[in-house]
Amino acid sequence: MADKNKIGVKIRNIMELRQLSVEELANNSAVNPELVEKILDGEIIPSLTPLTRMARALGVRLGTFLDDDPKDDPIIIRKGKSEEVVYFSGEENKTEDTSLQFYSLGAGKSDRHMEPFVIDMQRDEEEHDLSSHEGEEFIYILEGEVELIYGQNTYLLYPGDSLYYDSIIPHHIHAHTENAKILAVLYTPF
Repeated sequence: MADKNKIGVKIRNIMELRQLSVEELANNSAVNPELVEKILDGEIIPSLTPLTRMARALGVRLGTFLDDDPKDDPIIIRKGKSEEVVYFSGEENKTEDTSLQFYSLGAGKSDRHMEPFVIDMQRDEEEHDLSSHEGEEFIYILEGEVELIYGQNTYLLYPGDSLYYDSIIPHHIHAHTENAKILAVLYTPF
């Protein structure tokens, strides 16, 4: 399972190979240096936005931070329950806890360009900060009701609904009911 400690170690290893300091990575990725340091030290649960920006700045795909050992093709995940569970905060500036469990459906495929996940979501009553990053996202609602805030608009989605959007537009997706489950495919160019 990829956890916050392993993610930090992998990022630090890539930084050493590229001979980048924390400040250089923070500057190149537009991520606060304190946040970079906390991610590297495994102190926080990051959201996908700073990880995506850091991956792009390092010239690697997001999955590089999440995978353990690459496996031979094809990658088969039975019933959408990968053993590769990643806990991300749903908010860029909220790092204490998470209401999202990401089950990687592509872990181990070393040359992939997409990041497919089944995501279990728990309802979060707090206000939602929007985030943005380069790339595109495809979401398919499997269970429950999901709310997407996208720019100035809000959409309520039900099982069987899907959406495809540019991630550069500030957005936030969260469970509208107590629990929800989605299939999400993220593409981030690098």
